[in-house]
Amino acid sequence: MAQYTRVSGSVGLITLQSPPVNALSAAVRQGIVDLMQRALSEPEVKSVVICGQNGIFCGGADIKEFGGQMSGPPLIPMIHAIEAASKPVVAAIEGIALGGGLELALGCHYRIAHSKARVGLPEVTLGLLPGAGGSQRLPRLIGVPAALDLITTGRHVTAAEALKFGLVDQITDHNTVNVAVKFAQRVADQPLDARRISTHPCLCPSDVAVLFEEVMQRVRRTARGAIAPIACVQAVRAAATLPYNQGMERERELMATLFTSGQARALQYFFFAQRAVGRWSMPSGARWDTSKPRPVHKAAVIGLGTMGRGITVALAQAGFSVVAVETQEKQLMEAKQAISGMLERGAKRRGVAPALDKINYGRNIQSVADVDLVIEAVFEDMALKKKVFQQLSAVCKPSTFLCSNTSGLDIDQLACQTRNPELVVGMHFFAPAHVMKLLEVVYGPKSSPLAVATAMQLGKKIGKVSVAVGNCRGFVGNRMLKPYLEQALFLLEEGATPEFVDQVLEEFGFAMGVFRMSDLSGLDVGWKVRLADGLAMPDPTMGQPTRLRQGRRYSPLGDLLCEQGRFGQKTGRGWYQYDKPGSQVAKPDPWLHSFLDEYRARHALVAHRIDHQEVLERCLYSMINEGFRILEDGIAAGPEDIDVIYVFGYSWPRHRGGPMFYAATVGLNKVLERLEHYYQAHPDVPSLQPCHLLRKLVASGSPPIQKWREVIKKVRSQL
Repeated sequence: MAQYTRVSGSVGLITLQSPPVNALSAAVRQGIVDLMQRALSEPEVKSVVICGQNGIFCGGADIKEFGGQMSGPPLIPMIHAIEAASKPVVAAIEGIALGGGLELALGCHYRIAHSKARVGLPEVTLGLLPGAGGSQRLPRLIGVPAALDLITTGRHVTAAEALKFGLVDQITDHNTVNVAVKFAQRVADQPLDARRISTHPCLCPSDVAVLFEEVMQRVRRTARGAIAPIACVQAVRAAATLPYNQGMERERELMATLFTSGQARALQYFFFAQRAVGRWSMPSGARWDTSKPRPVHKAAVIGLGTMGRGITVALAQAGFSVVAVETQEKQLMEAKQAISGMLERGAKRRGVAPALDKINYGRNIQSVADVDLVIEAVFEDMALKKKVFQQLSAVCKPSTFLCSNTSGLDIDQLACQTRNPELVVGMHFFAPAHVMKLLEVVYGPKSSPLAVATAMQLGKKIGKVSVAVGNCRGFVGNRMLKPYLEQALFLLEEGATPEFVDQVLEEFGFAMGVFRMSDLSGLDVGWKVRLADGLAMPDPTMGQPTRLRQGRRYSPLGDLLCEQGRFGQKTGRGWYQYDKPGSQVAKPDPWLHSFLDEYRARHALVAHRIDHQEVLERCLYSMINEGFRILEDGIAAGPEDIDVIYVFGYSWPRHRGGPMFYAATVGLNKVLERLEHYYQAHPDVPSLQPCHLLRKLVASGSPPIQKWREVIKKVRSQL
């Protein structure tokens, strides 16, 4: 809907009304069309201002309309009619003008923005391109290089950057609508021909062909299989090389291809999945909308290693007062320097002052006595963490929330060390903690809805996508990662090379294959865990074969490399070789290939030809199978939770929607059939045995992913 008022005698004011972001639904588009006709027909009206209610201009198209039959006036003719209007039309941009909202503003003759507004064309993140003239008007307004940057990345820009580009005509700190109305009065009698962007020549550099070739190569490299960024380049190229009308036709053709693609469906599913995880619930029935978080004004971080430093930076940047504690003097001095550097670099990027004054450092745990919430980030050792939680329980206020940044340890064991176990939750950050978007909020059997709600709200305030998950070994992300890593190792035993496995996974869309990622993280990290679990060393008294542990197949390949001191990038040798320790350029290692040959010979393993399909199916389907077990166990509330965790925390390609959505896309019956095939071939690998929930979903006719929760409830009730 939209509202019309006449202000200052001669200005027609059209206000978009569709909370929360004034999306361009059918009703809103109809309102704009009707009210523009009214404004143009009234002799008293000399100019028009378009704004949005509640301080938000327009968040773009109504994505909920994408899945059905579109109704109401189409967007493109509506914008063309605004641009062709005989009276000046001014967009008063407050809050956001994104996607179709910015395309609407580009159809206006002038744009006035509030200094805190943000604008952008993020359609590429939904598997689309700006399909209402954005790919044709924006290059004509701000030039091809800047337009390519904004359209292919989908990034939002500040009002100041938009002014620098020439995207807006003026920015203001005052009431934007009032400023726009006064502006509209001043330009009421000025000619409009030069203000219609579609009539402008496209601003191209002299070497435009070279530019497009370079951008296309870069986009293909970074898109990792996503087709929308490539189509965006093709659309902007049409703007640079074709007349406007032909460029619009090319935009329409490209948009039609994208709109019906599987990638667009995956990205739009993921858009809604991000919102679904914010509506968390617990097995007790406690929900996000009935569990009010307690305000956190002052927080503490215990342990200033890599993770603790990142968490401290994230809290300080969000405006929290932080007490940062490190008991080792040398480590504390190094941490101070590192944290200051991260804050200064981050502030420089954002154009603000660094939040150095938000942090107080200490060497004594007593200094956290008055904080509202503590995040423990010491080394991943249960005995050490238990000791810290005992100390925190003795020192902190009875109302203080005690959180552990653990990647997989039992939250309940930590809660049992405290006076108030209901105030204990896990907050699993991902490295680097001030950059990575994901936060797993882990609730144990004693955790209260209040504690979960407070941790979720804190995550939101520091810019994280928070997902509430249950308590088990590895939680969701790392629990699913285990069978994925195991299968990759088994593939090496059976004839593959690290570079082939990585190539297949990277072609699928992962930023890094499993072995390059292991080298980056450090092979010794997992080795220490396996040593602690008694897996990394065979027990000669039990007579266990080298490739069998605890009754199941086990690959000691990673352990053997660590015994050789090959820890990855940090030592210059791992699954790959590097020019020197710390180098990031991975190169195939002839020594590793010989080592694998000798290993196979020693264990009488006959190598077979492993193709792309086998790598993907064994690595991904075993991971997906564990995802179904997690849903069955109630550790994740729904498939959306798992998919959000894997996209934001484990570089699963966003254009494939997440592992559970991918399973639905492939077909649950196919996933089941291939798992059965591989389990028959490898009966000593339990992770390949299809889980009960997967079988139940297939038996129920493989319902769409949005219906899985109904089947999950029935399966849980039967367990």
